[in-house]
Amino acid sequence: MALQDIVEQTVSGLGYDLVEIERSAGGLLRITIDLPWMQPAEGAVATEQFINVEDCEKVNRQLQFALEVDGIEYKRLEISSPGIDRPLRHAKDFERFVGRVIDITLKAPMGAAADGQVHASRKKFRGTLEKVLAADGAVGWQIVWSDAPPVKPGQKVSKKRVPPPLQALGFTLDELRESRLAPIVSFKGRGLAGDVGGDTE
Repeated sequence: MALQDIVEQTVSGLGYDLVEIERSAGGLLRITIDLPWMQPAEGAVATEQFINVEDCEKVNRQLQFALEVDGIEYKRLEISSPGIDRPLRHAKDFERFVGRVIDITLKAPMGAAADGQVHASRKKFRGTLEKVLAADGAVGWQIVWSDAPPVKPGQKVSKKRVPPPLQALGFTLDELRESRLAPIVSFKGRGLAGDVGGDTE
């Protein structure tokens, strides 16, 4: 059985989601897991739960056994939580993190923009993830950002200053080379950070 299948079956069998598998130099096999996400009921407030050490230990023990049975070679096994720059790979990941600031890299440059504000060769963007419903009911995605420079701590912003307009970029999951939560740290509480960002290049 392939490594991906073994890990996926083991992790999901224990009640977790597989986020990422990485093989690194020196025989390190790093597995990133997360708790399954359920769409909150209409009007309910979503409560975020996080992977802890006990979760990682449980998956580690079971995976060591499963990998040994199937003869998968590695020198060191590391199980971890996704962290603040969690990769987004599946539609349910995008559903889960609507409203959060994400970084995306397109497979190909976006081409000429209608308004001419975005460079045609640009591939990397940082903005707030939004869900878009088409007239036929199909689900789409976009990120929204402003190219306003970030306000420094203690800096006074003139009320007369006109902020740059918000910009939006629609995309499909097939167009993405990579997408992650933006690694923004907030001391006001986890998951609350992030003014709408701009270019990450």
